[in-house]
Amino acid sequence: MTALLLSFLSNPTLLAIMGGVIAALVAFLKGNSRGANKERAKHAAEEAKARDIRDEVQNDVGAMPADQVRAELAKRAAK
Repeated sequence: MTALLLSFLSNPTLLAIMGGVIAALVAFLKGNSRGANKERAKHAAEEAKARDIRDEVQNDVGAMPADQVRAELAKRAAK
């Protein structure tokens, strides 16, 4: 077993092939995690924008008189 391992480690061609495979694997995994982080950041930005819009709507509705809110809700429910 040791002789087989030493023969692999002493062969420059096999070392180059194994190094290439490892480098390709590392590059793939790094690119994959970078894409995931990019997607998470995009999703967080979209959620922040949606929260801002929700807060604006709640503030606008809170500033309206109750009768006007009921009328708006009745209009939207009829659609």
